[in-house]
Amino acid sequence: MKLESKRWLILIASVIINLCIGSGYAWSVFAKPMVALLGATAAAVAMAFTICNSVSPVTMITGGRLVDKFGPKWVIFGGAFLFGGGILLTGYTKSLTWLYLSYGILAGFGMGFIYSCTIANTVKFFPDKRGLVAGIATAGYGTGSIVVAPVANWLITNYGVLAAFKILGISYIIIIAVLSQFIMTAPEGYKPEGWNPPAPTVGSTVTGVDKNWNQMLADPMFYVLLTMLFVGAFSGLMIISQASPIAQEVIKVTPATAALGVSLIALANTSGRVLWGWISDKIGRYAALTVMYIIAGVAVLALTSVSTFGGFVVATMLVGLCFGGVMGIFPALTADMFGPKNNGVNYGIMFSGFAIAGFFGPITAAKVKMASGGYTQAFIIAAALSIIGIILTQFLRYRSKKAMEAKMIAEARM
Repeated sequence: MKLESKRWLILIASVIINLCIGSGYAWSVFAKPMVALLGATAAAVAMAFTICNSVSPVTMITGGRLVDKFGPKWVIFGGAFLFGGGILLTGYTKSLTWLYLSYGILAGFGMGFIYSCTIANTVKFFPDKRGLVAGIATAGYGTGSIVVAPVANWLITNYGVLAAFKILGISYIIIIAVLSQFIMTAPEGYKPEGWNPPAPTVGSTVTGVDKNWNQMLADPMFYVLLTMLFVGAFSGLMIISQASPIAQEVIKVTPATAALGVSLIALANTSGRVLWGWISDKIGRYAALTVMYIIAGVAVLALTSVSTFGGFVVATMLVGLCFGGVMGIFPALTADMFGPKNNGVNYGIMFSGFAIAGFFGPITAAKVKMASGGYTQAFIIAAALSIIGIILTQFLRYRSKKAMEAKMIAEARM
């Protein structure tokens, strides 16, 4: 099979693998049963989701280095046992400490190892469709809860929450380990037959310069991008982690109806990764991000006055759509800004913005609920952050435009 055809097979395998590790987005389905099981507060139980998302960037960075040594196939294979094993061991939870270690740390580490391989490696196979393919690859991550939320809810209802974790954990180990064998390493500087990269233009995010992680950290624009990722992920992670409890407590729907809402949010999350990835290839990353921040800010602010399930679904799906777009665009944006060569490690470091949001997003919603009895203040905080995202995007857009103009003038004088 030609490499041109193999790259699509690798993309398909990567999407299904990401579907498995993306099941973490269905956490809100497990939240209330785990609160009841452990007799703990919602904030204490939500910390497991927070830990999982906080530790995964650590192994994303490490995973990028291991890929250089062992190749993505075997890093993903090992990650299958970390992630699936963590979910399986969660099925034996009797305390918050065990929950944090199994679901939070072990599954989080496995998630990071796997995600670092499936995203960075796949993007290297598609320099001609970087935004679209980054969106498709990350879409698998968002699809996880579409499939898992109703399945998990059924398993919890019929067998209990601990049995649900055990069944899912074993399934993940098998699926990811098998599909890892279809992954291969992207050749250095790979270009599809007959395709040549376009020259960078004024306003483009593409620098044409490969930077390693040291050089990236020395660039002030890295920290602007990091903050933009944090802002883009904050509202999405806050809603995703608390969607089921919010629907049940504020809109007063049943757990099954709330699980449907979680699946619809995940559908929007998934669609956003592909849609905005494609749009960003057409109109540019910065223009696409600006529109996403505006939509997300308006939608999350609308949640302060929503009283029907239909209104809740529309608003949260819009948040999910934009959150998915941010997560779909940033692997490509990182490669555009700092080059594709070191994108495995570079995006792993950039992903720490997601980890920070993974800590503050869910915990903000839980703390606000505990202090005020509602979520209104949390929604207002998320809307305010979206405004910051718009400002930073325009600042970076302006800086990139000026830098490209200066470069073109210098080249013209040579």
